[in-house]
Amino acid sequence: MMQRTPNGPSRPQNNTANSETTAHKSNAAARAQQHDQVGTFWDMLAIRAVFTAICVAAGFHFRPFSVSREAGAATGFFFALAVILFEVRLRRASMRRLIGAATGSILGILGAYFTTLVLSHTSMPESTRSFFSLAIFLVMAYIGLILGANKGDMLNLQALGGLFGSERSMKHSVKLLDTSVIIDGRVADIADAQFLDGTIIIPQFVLRELQLVADSADPLKRQRGRRGLEVLQRVQKMSHLEVQIAEDDFPSIAEVDLKLIELAKRYDAKIVTNDFNLNKVATLQGIEIMNVNQLANALKPVVLPGESMRVFILREGKEYNQGVAYLDDGTMVVVDGARKMINKTIDITVTSVHQTTAGKMIFGRYDERGEVARVAMAGQGQAGQLQGESQPGPRAVENSGGGERPPRPLYPESNRS
Repeated sequence: MMQRTPNGPSRPQNNTANSETTAHKSNAAARAQQHDQVGTFWDMLAIRAVFTAICVAAGFHFRPFSVSREAGAATGFFFALAVILFEVRLRRASMRRLIGAATGSILGILGAYFTTLVLSHTSMPESTRSFFSLAIFLVMAYIGLILGANKGDMLNLQALGGLFGSERSMKHSVKLLDTSVIIDGRVADIADAQFLDGTIIIPQFVLRELQLVADSADPLKRQRGRRGLEVLQRVQKMSHLEVQIAEDDFPSIAEVDLKLIELAKRYDAKIVTNDFNLNKVATLQGIEIMNVNQLANALKPVVLPGESMRVFILREGKEYNQGVAYLDDGTMVVVDGARKMINKTIDITVTSVHQTTAGKMIFGRYDERGEVARVAMAGQGQAGQLQGESQPGPRAVENSGGGERPPRPLYPESNRS
């Protein structure tokens, strides 16, 4: 959250110190997060090293295919390397694809087993039957694995008791944050109001882009980058959200927007952005978009034709005798007949409302005669009030004889008894 100084004289030195302190805090948080990630990497490296050592020792001791001990150790090493590469690849696959691949492999093995039973009742030689049995086993298991993995997303979720349905709902609650929406800052207020839930994924390449903006030589860009880091810290502290850093990257893709689209496809996630171009490109590729600007336009107050509004005319419009005003939320109001009322606050009547891609526009009409009549009525009311104040009040005592009665003294005379 950005720091705000109280009303009063500005102090540039204090603002600079606050910005530097915020930058140091952001860098410290980034270093702590990188430390946690490095710890996880070293844990996985240690586990894989132990697994490789066990495979090498097993190959050295058992000597598969009756090879030498050195060749057996090399065979164990390459076997461990293949398993580790396969494990790294499996980590990127979704749970539905994994279960689909396992189901397809089991069905393929069962098919190969029944086919082998049929071959066992034939009169072909034993060596030929063994070759065909092994070949059918490998082919059926391979085809079942590939088809099951590719068709895993097409499984009937309801028939499987909602096992995959829960994962689907979990995946659909995953959101990816774009760099522009992080710098914009409104996403923190939306999340604070609990209009965002589930898992928030922040890609590592988005963090790198934010860091480059925060370290820019341009003061405006540097301020925007630091604001983005502050917004991420604010979102990370919200208890109802699970914030994760995605290490996935696509080196062959240079643009961050295209990387976001590929990452959204991998995680089956939505993209939270306010970028118009990213919105269009992602929608064309079937990615769900949560546009902050569309949400802001939807929350603007509804104005109906015929209603009255009070606006401040800021400048003249493009057409003849038009004035332009703006509401507090930035909505443009075009008023006919208000060119002479620039820098004045007037009452208008709404004639129409138009919704465009850039936002909402309100068209109104200013009735000068109605304004003059209203001012005249107000003037008459003020004049009557002043006239009533200037009239003298009624006399307490009237002289019926026509003579003038001297006023009574305020204090009694001392010589009178």
